[in-house]
Amino acid sequence: MTNIVLFGPPGSGKGTQAARLRDKYALLHVSTGDIFRAEIKNNTPLGAEAKGYLDTGRLVPDELTIRILEDFVNRNFRPEHKGIIFDGFPRTIAQAEALDGMLTAKNMPVKKVLALNVDDDEVTKRIIHRGKSSGRSDDTDETMVRKRLQVYKDQTEPLRGFYQSQGKFTSLDGEGSIDGVFELLCEEMDGIAV
Repeated sequence: MTNIVLFGPPGSGKGTQAARLRDKYALLHVSTGDIFRAEIKNNTPLGAEAKGYLDTGRLVPDELTIRILEDFVNRNFRPEHKGIIFDGFPRTIAQAEALDGMLTAKNMPVKKVLALNVDDDEVTKRIIHRGKSSGRSDDTDETMVRKRLQVYKDQTEPLRGFYQSQGKFTSLDGEGSIDGVFELLCEEMDGIAV
């Protein structure tokens, strides 16, 4: 079982690369944003609980996030899956500890954390470009984008040390072409017993 965390700042290409890795390595793709949106859209009990937080501008608590993820994995993991790729989750050490607990209970721990390193100016440029093409106003405001990057540095960057201490963290250059970055990720994946 190959469970991977894809790590990196907003705009580093995690979603694009996670989808490619999912297809090549037969992984279940877990994106908390996508899962939250689907749970809310389908008006599930967990979705309604999450919506209550999001509608008032609060973050979904870690305990609820883990319950939603565990429910998603239980409903969607199939025998043909060779593992799970977590796209942009965990975001805090508390979430990482909760994820470890959930996966260890299933005897399927995280094997590797692959980090896409991209310079702040480059990710800012990417996010603003994405915002113009997608119409997301929060992605076109450079001040907001830089604020999100600071939140990432404050809350998520500490995960680097958390996973390094477990010998699971690998840092990769995320500034190349989509195909070039994918090739780097595949080299790492091929080195893990699938």
